[in-house]
Amino acid sequence: MKSMSLPLPLTPRFITWTLATAFAVLLGAAWAVDPRSWWIGVGFLIALFLAGVGLYDYFQTKHAVLRNYPIAAHLRFIFEAIRPEMRQYFFEGEKDGLPFPRDRRAIVYQRAKLVLDVRPFGTNYDVYAEGYEWMTHSIAPTPVSKEPFRITIGGPDCTQPYSASIFNISAMSFGSLSANAIRALNGGARLGRFAHDTGEGGYSPYHREGGGDIIWEIGSGYFGARNPDGTFSAEKFAAGAANPQVKMVELKLSQGAKPGHGGVLPAPKVSEEIALTRGVPVGVDCISPSHHTAFTTPIEMMKFIGEMRRLSGGKPAGFKLCVGHEWEFLAICKAMLETGIYPDFIVVDGKEGGTGAAPMEFLDHVGKPMRQGLHIVHNALVGIGARQRIKIGVAGKIITAFDIIRAMALGADWCNSARGFMFAVGCIQSQSCHTDRCPTGVATQDPTRQRALVVPDKMERVVNFHRATLHELAELTAAAGLDHPADFKPIHISRRISPSVVATYADLYPALAEGELVSGTSDKRWRRAWDMAHTDSFRATA
Repeated sequence: MKSMSLPLPLTPRFITWTLATAFAVLLGAAWAVDPRSWWIGVGFLIALFLAGVGLYDYFQTKHAVLRNYPIAAHLRFIFEAIRPEMRQYFFEGEKDGLPFPRDRRAIVYQRAKLVLDVRPFGTNYDVYAEGYEWMTHSIAPTPVSKEPFRITIGGPDCTQPYSASIFNISAMSFGSLSANAIRALNGGARLGRFAHDTGEGGYSPYHREGGGDIIWEIGSGYFGARNPDGTFSAEKFAAGAANPQVKMVELKLSQGAKPGHGGVLPAPKVSEEIALTRGVPVGVDCISPSHHTAFTTPIEMMKFIGEMRRLSGGKPAGFKLCVGHEWEFLAICKAMLETGIYPDFIVVDGKEGGTGAAPMEFLDHVGKPMRQGLHIVHNALVGIGARQRIKIGVAGKIITAFDIIRAMALGADWCNSARGFMFAVGCIQSQSCHTDRCPTGVATQDPTRQRALVVPDKMERVVNFHRATLHELAELTAAAGLDHPADFKPIHISRRISPSVVATYADLYPALAEGELVSGTSDKRWRRAWDMAHTDSFRATA
């Protein structure tokens, strides 16, 4: 005997639409009888609206779930839209949350606001889990330094060396960040006497008005220093670099979050102020090519960096990259030796770095993480005998003092932080940077949204975060029995390989000897990459 089946309008899939339609009919009839009853009228309009939504859902062709569940399926889209907020506010643990867990975000907020930043009852980490890392301490700690930790950047060819803090604001462009965010960051940099990297989006009026020290980054679009056809303009670069606020000039080869990938700022977003800053037409797609046009070989690149230093009046000139093919960086090293032109600094950006928007494949699977890249760059410079004249900066998820010492133990001279300072000015990791709907006014060009970011208040938070982080760095340095963070070596950092096996960074990151690449290394990996590198091309030679 066949089972009875319900008519389609009465099935669970369609009952919501059926009820909305029925209520619309009933309330419509009731309103016709008593047109002065406002509550019946409101109910009728609501029911009519829902019935109309169901009718549209049933006949539309883009969403199968809406065709099968008119009206009701909209709950799925609503819950999906608020899922990140629900997880972050109600279900996320202290060590959960990506790319930054709750406790790491919280430490920035607390230090930026000068509120209690200590924790009770011991660590939440499983200290016997694979991957856990720690600093070894001394039984004879040194006094905590009261002096700010600074380094001098500038090699023998630099006539205007820069005394930099060892903790600075990493590259974030105006256009990606709002005007008020740039104002707060740069004003904080001025008050705290540390540097602010412009990012490739140009040296904007908002950087200028803050008065903080500037590292002017020049990318493949040459924004602020370009001819109308998009090529590099020596005259415009020299004019911008002559500003006393600009302390260093930086050539961007690649960005950690999307190395090898260009970018497009769509025409509607190219406002008059962005066009003025970047030197591009208003309302036209603003292209950041994936490669440079000012040079095509390692030799030409070294000459271009030498020219950047000359045009800037002898200020420190260097480059930033996320390390990819190892032979390409070694080709640059060979070009240094061949030309006698050396950068004053190199910034290693890790693939764990952030960005306003990038394809998922690039975010997840392209480029070397910062520590691997730093190990290669530091040892390559040691291997060609050039490490003493070239300073190394790093960027990539650096938030705490431990992040800084871990990088410096591997050879970094200073560290940059982007998202850390974004948190300091109010970012809540809503991950809506690419939508222009940032809820805190940090990463948006919407003037009604960015007004929420009050510059004087956030400026103070930037200073507080920087100062508190360096204070903790001084305490860690003293606990290790050292005088300066530059004294940290790979032997000071340990990593758990398994519940019963521990290795130091000295074990995990073997070092080259001074000049070993030039004299001929026995390390097969380094020797193979060195042999593949050539100064007349970035491509590997067999």
